[in-house]
Amino acid sequence: MADFLLRSVLIGAGATALMDLWAILLNRVFGLALPNWALVGRWFWHLPRGAVFHDDIAAAPPYAHELALGWIAHYAIGILYAAVLLVVAGPGWAAHPTFLPAWIVGLVTVGAGWFLLQPGMGAGWAASRRPNANQIRILNIVAHTVFAVGLYGSALALRAAA
Repeated sequence: MADFLLRSVLIGAGATALMDLWAILLNRVFGLALPNWALVGRWFWHLPRGAVFHDDIAAAPPYAHELALGWIAHYAIGILYAAVLLVVAGPGWAAHPTFLPAWIVGLVTVGAGWFLLQPGMGAGWAASRRPNANQIRILNIVAHTVFAVGLYGSALALRAAA
């Protein structure tokens, strides 16, 4: 069990970090906005208070530590997705990683953003309330593909280090 948890943490954190580097690259090269993890933290803060869907998360009452909560949630979810990959792909995947299972998990996880996070924060289903919804959708798919590359690459690095 400890081995499974360690692999989940290392693979998930590595994949999430690669996705963050991708966001920084897009910001520096194309001027795209970086993710606002403070608003994500605010959304998470309101969940246990029964507020899943907001018209505009920026208008919701703030939480003093929402930026930290947003970053923690971001990495915790990446670790959770890595754990799901390890369970679904089976124990042999970490010993002999292949890209396809990682990519499938990466693409499936787009749905959590489209059908929970984005409507929860006021962007609508799959960002439908945003004027650039199609651009956001494409960027979501690409970012989660980068996350999948990170899952695969982190698993390869972990195997090589063992």
